[in-house]
Amino acid sequence: MASNRTVPPHLDAVDATAWPGVARPPRGPCTGLRARVAEMSFARACSSAGLEVGEGEGADLTVERAELFPRLAVSGWVGLAESYMAAEWATPSTQSLVDAIVALISAGYRPRATPRWSLSSCEHARPSGDIPPDLVQHYAGDGTSSFAGHFATGVATSERVKFRSHTPGAGRRGEPAAYFVDVTNYSDPVGPERGDLGDAQRRSAEMLLDACGAGPGTHLIEYPSSGGTLAVLAAHRRGTVDSLTTDPAMARSLAEHLVYEGVDDAVRVELGGSHGGRVGSYDAVVAAEKLETLSDKSKEAYLRSIGRLVRPGGRVALQTIVQTPSYTKAADAAVDSLRAYVWPALSYCAVEDIGQIVDRATPLRMVACTHAPGHLAESLRLQRELFDAHLREAAADGYDPVYRRLWRWQFAVREALARMGMLDVVQITFTARRRAGSR
Repeated sequence: MASNRTVPPHLDAVDATAWPGVARPPRGPCTGLRARVAEMSFARACSSAGLEVGEGEGADLTVERAELFPRLAVSGWVGLAESYMAAEWATPSTQSLVDAIVALISAGYRPRATPRWSLSSCEHARPSGDIPPDLVQHYAGDGTSSFAGHFATGVATSERVKFRSHTPGAGRRGEPAAYFVDVTNYSDPVGPERGDLGDAQRRSAEMLLDACGAGPGTHLIEYPSSGGTLAVLAAHRRGTVDSLTTDPAMARSLAEHLVYEGVDDAVRVELGGSHGGRVGSYDAVVAAEKLETLSDKSKEAYLRSIGRLVRPGGRVALQTIVQTPSYTKAADAAVDSLRAYVWPALSYCAVEDIGQIVDRATPLRMVACTHAPGHLAESLRLQRELFDAHLREAAADGYDPVYRRLWRWQFAVREALARMGMLDVVQITFTARRRAGSR
């Protein structure tokens, strides 16, 4: 008797409601032909990348199920991620996974794909880009933060760099055509270990607070909250802190953390995406790794909001992940998998692009910028290793095997891009422009 089965047995355990793209491999007319073409293309890419595809010792990558190839044919890098999440192919370790992604991107692997995801294609891809606090705890060095750290062994070198102004009227009627930015580059960290990550993340937070001059009496807003470390450290400096979040789970977790740290009287947690009518209310605005999760249009709206929040003479300090000139189309194709399942609007822009938006759309001006690409790569490596070490705990918190493989995948993609010098972690400081464009 012919079987009417449409779902391969290895996908029986996958929740089709939570993971529709993983649970249902592509089917339909011409899928078989396209899959064979995709298989040949993948084989060529692996050969060009120097990857050994096979079984047993010495193999860099093992294909367990042929469903990989129709996924590649239809969805490209998104299909490669979905197939990994379905355990249809594997590498010996997550370090090997990073190595394989580096090799494929270096080889320019960029299969044609028809994007078939939307903001509602997966319940886990939150439009806000927020990561559940009970997931963050399984890889955060400080227990609450998902942002990159700055390790103590990085050596700083600084210079003043001239930036072209994109302020309306620049170069005319007393408005300067250019301005100077204090640029600091940090050398790669030396031998960081897992136990160093928490200290490095706290150092990132302290650097942001230093940049915006946070101290006794400073009225500061964290917009949005990044888990609690920034708010706690600002409170320890005897500042008054508002921390905004759109995620109820984040608000509850943050409130509990503030009580535990004994600073709940100095920090106000607000649930909601709006800063209300508090124009010019704050001495300082800080944020960690929010900007890159926004679309280009939303970036401008977000930076406008920040520009309205800070008072004249106040400062803004943001940590964000940016692309470097090495960033390629193959890299962006790989990032499509993160847009499909983690951050729907993920968009890495260059520092210069951020400066242009700020010049054109806000009353702010960039005055300082740090670069620490090696610290980003090491932070992601240590976060990946910590998560690998806490897989059982993540499972106990309700994260199913597909989610756990997704989280290993997203670490691997971002670590690969950072290791290749395509992504950089920067901290940018802004201040309000004075009349005639001076700062």
